[in-house]
Amino acid sequence: MERRTASGLAAVEAQADGTFVLRVDGSPQSQVDLADPGHLSFEYMRRIGDVVDAVAPRRQPVAVVHVGGAALSLPRYVAVTRPRSRQIVLEPDEDLTEFVREALPLPKRSGIKVRPVSGRAGITELYDDSMDLVILDAFEHEAVPANLVTAEFFAECARVLRPTGVLIANLIDGKAGLPFIRRTAATVADSIGAGVVLAERKILRGKGFGNVIMVASRQPVPDLVDAGRRAQPPYDVMPLQELAGKAAPLTDAEGYLTPRAPASVFRS
Repeated sequence: MERRTASGLAAVEAQADGTFVLRVDGSPQSQVDLADPGHLSFEYMRRIGDVVDAVAPRRQPVAVVHVGGAALSLPRYVAVTRPRSRQIVLEPDEDLTEFVREALPLPKRSGIKVRPVSGRAGITELYDDSMDLVILDAFEHEAVPANLVTAEFFAECARVLRPTGVLIANLIDGKAGLPFIRRTAATVADSIGAGVVLAERKILRGKGFGNVIMVASRQPVPDLVDAGRRAQPPYDVMPLQELAGKAAPLTDAEGYLTPRAPASVFRS
């Protein structure tokens, strides 16, 4: 199935293992297992799943806002592992959401509500202290939108998170010294609190382009070292402040250009 949307040419492709991949202009955005939504295929999504499992007991409902929707893989995961959860997805491409709903239907009474609004605009509409989790997983042409990594945006995230709430952000970098990740780490630490980053060792050493999961909270975050060792492939866990070092936080006024992944990195 294919459809032209605001994001590009969207296509849902059936895989040999029974899952489905959503691609936009050829780039994989999500992989969905309709038979088992608790199965997360993408490595970075499994890491986010590790964080969710560490901070929220299974079967216990949570309130989550997802910034970025695609095929709704992570909302489906939360819905099946924590039934009766209240989930809001901020996804500006309404045509893409409609296409996904037709090609990969959500289960009835999933508790997933998709709002056709950008992450920056949508976060301002949420109530104070209303969310247990804010999950940022949004890309435009294989780059994280710059207005979703500034002090102003993360201040809004801090406002909507409950005192024990947790921010989980999927970011990408691969440049020597990880300038984008370091500055974002400094921004998150200033706006929300202490935390950790999860990534393969080669990424943290600036020897490859890939995903970095950032986790932060006003409360101490759970120990994820054992989860990182058990994962395939394994990932390292580094304190947020250690990665940030003396990097300066990002602001709206700066107009920072976020890194764009090389076309080959996330294609499969």
